Amino acid sequence: MDSRAALQGLVAAELKQPVAPPVIAMAEAVRARHPQGTLAVLFYGSCLRKPETLLADSVLDFYLLVENYTAAYGAALLAFANKLLPPNVFYLEVPHEGGTLRCKYAVLSLDDFLAGTARRTLNVSIWARFSQQARLVWCRDAEIAARVAEGCTEAVLTMLGNVVQLLPAEATADQLWQRAFLETYAAELRSEGAERAAELVALDVDRFRRVTGPALAELHTTPLEDAAHCAATWRRRRRVGKLLNLARLAKAAFTFQGGVDYVLWKVRRHSGVELQVTDWQRRHPILSAPVLAWRLYRRGAFR
Repeated sequence: MDSRAALQGLVAAELKQPVAPPVIAMAEAVRARHPQGTLAVLFYGSCLRKPETLLADSVLDFYLLVENYTAAYGAALLAFANKLLPPNVFYLEVPHEGGTLRCKYAVLSLDDFLAGTARRTLNVSIWARFSQQARLVWCRDAEIAARVAEGCTEAVLTMLGNVVQLLPAEATADQLWQRAFLETYAAELRSEGAERAAELVALDVDRFRRVTGPALAELHTTPLEDAAHCAATWRRRRRVGKLLNLARLAKAAFTFQGGVDYVLWKVRRHSGVELQVTDWQRRHPILSAPVLAWRLYRRGAFR
């Protein structure tokens, strides 16, 4: 078996691992909101490592992969926004066994997902996330599952391929992944630093070590960029990435459906302050934000 096939086998096995019933229920609710053209539902993020008993007090993270945006929405504006600056992000709450499950999910076409894992893609958001473990909770068929596994495999190669020349040849797997996370954090509007990068690697260290061997073997089958070129590319990524993050934040003010409920849930979780909102305020989050912020302030939600 060649190195790429070995790596893809490891990634495909990870994607197939079972998930807890609340994750399945939430994935089904996400899929039900976009019944046309949905190809796959990916579960990822910190909740992947949490026990089932803690999921009801968390926000689960999903990517909904679709065939095209027009089919996914049936709404021209949302489809246009998703195509112009992918992905669109939504918040969803659903009742489950007497409680409430919550999630954020991003909508992305399969083609955009695969393009986002490629090594020369300046935007790090897709390949940084899916170089880590994920679960394929639902998939339309085996062909789509194979393409998703191919994209996640490429994400691992992209993550390591963009830092391997920046470190000495004797660098360990842990050092490679820590450097990779440091670089990707710096290319987004994130506050994480060296401690968080080390913590993230430590949380799944066996997995990172397991995929590093075949990934490096595959990377060395073709010439790699020299260290100076790699460093220059990372500088470009930092400029481009922060601009893209700002643009997405601006777009989210108009497309992040359920954002008011998400913010209020976060406030309630951290401060205990609960606030009721109207349907009009949910539909017009920008206009209602000053009033809601003032009411939260008056009730002691923040100082």
